[in-house]
Amino acid sequence: MTGKRITTPSSRSSPLSRPLPTSEERRRARRFNGFAAAYAVSVYGNYLSLIALSLFSYAVTGSALGLGLLMALRLSAGMVAGGVAGGLAGRRDRRTMMVVSDLGQAAVMLVLAGTGEGAPVALVGAVVVVLGVGNASFNVALRTAVPVMAGHDQRVRANGLLVTARSFATVLGFASAAPIIAVGGYRVAFAVNALSFLVSAGALLVLRPRTNPEKPEVPGPGDPADPGAPARERRSAGGGGPKARTESGEGRRREARQLAVLRTLPVLLLAMVALRGADALGSSSHNVALPVAANLARPDSPAVLMAQFWAAWAIGSVLAHQLTTRLARRSEHLLGERAFALGTCVMSVSFIVAFTGLPTPALVCVAMVAGLADGFTDIAYTSRLQTLPDERRGRVFGLSVSAETTGFALGTLAAAAALEALPTLAVVGIFHGAALCGALTFLVFLAARSPGGDAQLVGHEPEMDAPDGRIVPDEAGPGRAAGAATPPPEPGTGPSGTTPGDAISRPPHTDPGGADAAPGGAGPAGRRR
Repeated sequence: MTGKRITTPSSRSSPLSRPLPTSEERRRARRFNGFAAAYAVSVYGNYLSLIALSLFSYAVTGSALGLGLLMALRLSAGMVAGGVAGGLAGRRDRRTMMVVSDLGQAAVMLVLAGTGEGAPVALVGAVVVVLGVGNASFNVALRTAVPVMAGHDQRVRANGLLVTARSFATVLGFASAAPIIAVGGYRVAFAVNALSFLVSAGALLVLRPRTNPEKPEVPGPGDPADPGAPARERRSAGGGGPKARTESGEGRRREARQLAVLRTLPVLLLAMVALRGADALGSSSHNVALPVAANLARPDSPAVLMAQFWAAWAIGSVLAHQLTTRLARRSEHLLGERAFALGTCVMSVSFIVAFTGLPTPALVCVAMVAGLADGFTDIAYTSRLQTLPDERRGRVFGLSVSAETTGFALGTLAAAAALEALPTLAVVGIFHGAALCGALTFLVFLAARSPGGDAQLVGHEPEMDAPDGRIVPDEAGPGRAAGAATPPPEPGTGPSGTTPGDAISRPPHTDPGGADAAPGGAGPAGRRR
């Protein structure tokens, strides 16, 4: 009975009745916190390099067209790498993927730091390709691994911690780029970025967080528990083919299963990914328009206005972490698809209002609300997709990264062109208006599809992460009434000490909206994951 958690309505209603974390959970939390700190350092270097590399690329190419082509090359590389990394994240060690991504990016930045202003355009092009591929691969592996690294029931807190780290690192990277380049030049900025990647890789190698679930033992051919034994015996009686043919057949079946993942994705999941891409499209507009608006509002000190805006946005992201953590403690149903869409609506409206010429105090408040909504949607979206089974999660996040990169790339180019003819408010209004319309359409789609609650994200046999990271089926089965107590397990049942009581303590991965009861029934509004 050691380590089992039985969640009842009374334990959910009182924070004091929650079970204390085990020693393994405390170690896992410490490792993740240490990794999150190193991740913040890596993000800081990324955004420092984003400014430095843009200015450096313009200096090397000597034209805005050359700068635009290099930016498009980097984004295109990330878009392609997202889909490839999604497949790898389901089959390879994710910690290794993140370490290799960090080391590859560190290597090219060191080369660029050593070359300096004399770097040829071809070298800069190779560097931006490696950066695009490495950043996309790292993000896919990390998002896929969070439920294993932090624990499935702690993934909302973990995602909030990563969003907080990324927000502050983004602001600090943007703010420190100008003085670092002014004092040390591009070489120092690139060296700092390379060092940040090495810090992230070092943390992964030292802390060694678990990033892949432990797969259950597969019964051998002679094991009576092997469900494929009778079929194999029949094939053996009829004469087996050569070993090479068998291996080739298994490879073809594996590839067919991988391709079938995307074909079987439900409309709801694809709609969420599409809305996330529209969100990125809208976000590109305010990133491009903000420097223009700051120069028009404060010609003498545009950097001060931008610093105030992004600092307030970062504070809002921190508040989003606090908000989502509190909501998850009450019920993760509150962080479902509807919450994601509503957060997107609030975020788009806030960014549009921010460009209406508000006085500084009002602008700071609106930017804080925008940051709160931005962080909330990020955490809700990522946490919802992380309810997918482990073997599908990587490919879905690969698809998501590709959609986000595509939306941001197209939006950046289109917004920059639109600003040549339209005011900043009109450009931001058009792009964020498109995201707002997409979110409203998604809400209508949800209301028509599942009037009683968030629709089920994926239909498959319920699975969940065991405390040791293995994937085990939910033996209690779906359709259980909300707040149902754990049935006492029969003696000797459950794989490796896992009983139906272990599985009932968290809802199955198939219920991202918290409605795993039969259609029309009440979902488990208060169960922990």
